[in-house]
Amino acid sequence: MAANDRVTIYEVAERARVSISTVSNVLNKPDRVSPATRARVLAAADELGFVPKMQAVSFARRAAGRIGVMAPFTAYGSYLRRLSGVLAGAAQMEIDVVVFDHESAALASSPVLASMPIHGRLDGLIVMGLPIEDAIAERLRERNLPTVAVDADSLLFSRVVIDDSDGGRLAAAHLRDRGHRHVGYLLERQVSDYESQAIRRLSGFQQVIEAAGGEVVVATSDNSVGAARQAAAALLDRPDRPGAVMAHHDALAIGVLLAARDRGLRVPEDLAVMGFDDGESAVAADLTTVRQPFEESGRTALNVLLGHIEGSDLRSTTLLDVRLVQRSTT
Repeated sequence: MAANDRVTIYEVAERARVSISTVSNVLNKPDRVSPATRARVLAAADELGFVPKMQAVSFARRAAGRIGVMAPFTAYGSYLRRLSGVLAGAAQMEIDVVVFDHESAALASSPVLASMPIHGRLDGLIVMGLPIEDAIAERLRERNLPTVAVDADSLLFSRVVIDDSDGGRLAAAHLRDRGHRHVGYLLERQVSDYESQAIRRLSGFQQVIEAAGGEVVVATSDNSVGAARQAAAALLDRPDRPGAVMAHHDALAIGVLLAARDRGLRVPEDLAVMGFDDGESAVAADLTTVRQPFEESGRTALNVLLGHIEGSDLRSTTLLDVRLVQRSTT
């Protein structure tokens, strides 16, 4: 149904068979509402074409005044670097940026994202590192909230990404060329079942090592240095210990370095170690890694989003380059 600012919150509550306060919570604090109730309220709002008064005003504005950025900021420092690219560009254009944190990129669902198209505070949205569920994507599109996905897949929205498979191949080729054939890979454990960047990166890595007649032994870890240290211990205590370990990102690689030190292994003589991202921890540890263009991805996403806010409906995919940064750990 088309958006209709004459539909009231009372009608949504009546249609969904809930209280006014429950509707308000779905729009403003969705994590306080059960998934089943939240889905019922959002479906009622969609059926009625409910638009809060604030959103009606937003539709009337010609310029982009406020955009949202959602990412797993507290779980991954790399998204703060992407955000800095967005903020730098937004400050020059006097655009307000509202930041929404999501618990983890390993979790696919977000109640805040589900209600965002309806609460009406934004002119556009950048979603980083999170798959956008089909039903939510349709709501974003039907509600005419321009959206750009960064570091994530989307069938409906423009994307700013790297080729994770190619990044994995780049790392594997570096180890292969140094004679490594029996290699460990520390994969971040994911909760949701979808083809994440981690899975694609591992797939590219395996292709190169296996094509060279080698073997990749995979271990999984939660997203912390301590968890990576424990997971790496299992790899390094194997009778057939790998001669090199690649970690999904730099923080996990630090855990591998600590596990190697715990066992008196010399790096890189006894064990080569690689990470991915090239954040501050990689520089501090003199870690060989694959560099992502974080700030550039944020700036690019903002520019693409502004194009959509101004009326462009051309869906695009911007592929940014990664490159190897060789340091002392290989």
